[in-house]
Amino acid sequence: MIFSSITFIYYFLPITLLIYYLVPKNFKNLVLLISSLIFYLSGEGWYVSLLLFSSVSDYLHSLAIEKYRGTKKAKYLLISSIVINIGLLGYFKYTDFFISNINAVLGTSIPLLHTKLPVGISFFTFQTMSYTIDVYRGRVRAQKSLTSLATFVCLFPQLVAGPIVRYSDIDAQLENRTITLSQISYGIERFVIGLSKKVIIANNMGELCKLYIDSGEITVLFAWLYAIGFTLQIYFDFSGYSDMAIGLGAMFGFTFPENFNYPYISKSITEFWRRWHMTLSSWFKDYVYIPMGGNRVSKPRWIFNIVTVWFLTGFWHGAQWNFIAWGILFGAVLVFEKLVLSKVLDKMPKIINHIYVLIIVIISFVLFNATSITAAFKDIGMLFGFGTSAIYGMQSVYYFKSYAVMMIIAIIGATPIPKNICDKVFSSNIGKKVEIIVKPLCLAILVIVCTAYIVDGSFNPFLYFRF
Repeated sequence: MIFSSITFIYYFLPITLLIYYLVPKNFKNLVLLISSLIFYLSGEGWYVSLLLFSSVSDYLHSLAIEKYRGTKKAKYLLISSIVINIGLLGYFKYTDFFISNINAVLGTSIPLLHTKLPVGISFFTFQTMSYTIDVYRGRVRAQKSLTSLATFVCLFPQLVAGPIVRYSDIDAQLENRTITLSQISYGIERFVIGLSKKVIIANNMGELCKLYIDSGEITVLFAWLYAIGFTLQIYFDFSGYSDMAIGLGAMFGFTFPENFNYPYISKSITEFWRRWHMTLSSWFKDYVYIPMGGNRVSKPRWIFNIVTVWFLTGFWHGAQWNFIAWGILFGAVLVFEKLVLSKVLDKMPKIINHIYVLIIVIISFVLFNATSITAAFKDIGMLFGFGTSAIYGMQSVYYFKSYAVMMIIAIIGATPIPKNICDKVFSSNIGKKVEIIVKPLCLAILVIVCTAYIVDGSFNPFLYFRF
């Protein structure tokens, strides 16, 4: 089941909310747990057992870690928990990758397992690992209720594509949360905005990208349409999902961390990664980069730490060499920025900085979305005229005209401009009165438009579901 589906919007969510609001406080976590298991079961079948296993495993490990904190037993228990979590992720996500590469290097013919990747496993394994690590560090107390911990692990609003919600973010809310009308109103607004990002903008950009992939036309214009289209698609797809997750969390009384903060307005790649997928960046910083020594080490070791973290960031996204290359690319750019380029960027006009960031990001996402390293070089080369002598063709011109308006809307929507305009308009006394009528009306129209798109059009799954 997916958020941008008729089943979820008009059946699952209303029924779940109705039951959740009606039951006594002591049963709310149980309702959320059961509904989350149903949500996951509907799409992943028996893989729901992984969630239950993960919940029980980390529940027992955390209790034992807290009991033996400060001793070697606690350290061994933490290692055991991490090995189990990494083992699950490694088996389902990376086994065939390693087998394929062993076969390629050694000339062997070890059969692939062709194991289906459980949706969301990259997210919920990181969340459960952060929980046991924080218990070991003494940052949080071990959860005594298995139902409460399982609710955290299985919580459907953020289960399959983030944001990566740590236990420390919501531990108090698991035990005691209040739900107000303003909170519900905010949650609905955030959900509808996220739904609109996904259905109206991301899906249209996805269609443009598919047209490029299916087309036989090789032109510079089409290559740039594809590159910019995918850069917009992945932002509105993933940030839209994060908005929906945050909105759903608010409806149930939770406050989830923000995951995006207009990354495409960044003036450096360092700033970009402070604004893009913020919960993943902070996770790697707190649980990998800082424990390795961070920047409090020698320069060679610091470079090694940066490259290692970004290698892992790329590998986390997928078991393909293009993802690894994508991560290493950002690691290399970040090192170069901090050692050399930062002083130059400080002296440059902001527009030049923005262009620099956007070129790096657009190229990186072409690499990210490629089926292979070879295909990535081909697509990136075409952006600069390599592999083709044609600047444009009939198809590229046609699709440029067809998608130009939506692309402009997407580009403006990826900046704070719409929000700033709304804040300014609705800041006055008259504006506040108008907002009471205009905002619900606009949200209702967006829901109707999104529903029409979902019913009438072909649906593009959330991009981050495959990671």
